Amino acid sequence: MPKKSFSELLNSPGMPVLVDFYADWCGPCKTMAPILEQVANQHQGKLKVIKIDVDKNQAVAQQFRVQSIPTLILFHQGQPVWRQAGVVPAAQISQAIQGAIK
Repeated sequence: MPKKSFSELLNSPGMPVLVDFYADWCGPCKTMAPILEQVANQHQGKLKVIKIDVDKNQAVAQQFRVQSIPTLILFHQGQPVWRQAGVVPAAQISQAIQGAIK
């Protein structure tokens, strides 16, 4: 299966996409990993979660003005609808997802 471009992933029809901008060396990013796993499991089939390593994808990080990591951006129909930097509790992420997919 060919690798999809970032914009193709964001525009996948009907399903919101939660993007986690992170780096391997980032401590708070490691804290977010199990939280994102929990969120992905809670919203299985209704949400796509993508992790973007800012060191390997600097152009994408700059495009969305990611200045601190972790930064989470929720896209719905290709548009950013919610954004939060730092460690975010699963409940807060779920609330943002619920708001986006109404």
